[in-house]
Amino acid sequence: MRHGKTDNHLGRTSQHRQALLKNMASSLIIHKRIETTVAKAKELKKYVEPLLTKSKDDTTHSRRTVFSYLQNKDSIKELYNTVAEKIANRPGGYTRIIRLGNRLGDNADMCIMELVDFNLLYSNSKEDAKPKTRRSRKSSAKTSDAVEPTSDDISNKE
Repeated sequence: MRHGKTDNHLGRTSQHRQALLKNMASSLIIHKRIETTVAKAKELKKYVEPLLTKSKDDTTHSRRTVFSYLQNKDSIKELYNTVAEKIANRPGGYTRIIRLGNRLGDNADMCIMELVDFNLLYSNSKEDAKPKTRRSRKSSAKTSDAVEPTSDDISNKE
């Protein structure tokens, strides 16, 4: 009986499924965004979010525990050096799934899965999300404060 077993098997054996999730989690950590199917993204979310929570505590034990799941030194370095700093204040919900539509060949539901804190479009901080303009405020302040020449200045020039 399968009572209470809610994992999606994704049409794979358990070893194939573990390898798939391991590779997808490493790719997500290194690239910060991957394109995949919605079913795989939902399973990956269950797999990677506990690892991201564990990475907040930078101890040898937590590094070894996360390494036992990922088996990739580059993704561990990236996770503990850059990702853990950005997600330190977030209590959970480190990933976002954005649906794209259906794939042309087999009509599978496609999506982009990304780390929340690395997308500047949806960022809460004003300075990150606001685009830079070419004009600075100082140049516009100088033009408005400029003194108009008086009639004495014009007559002295002639």
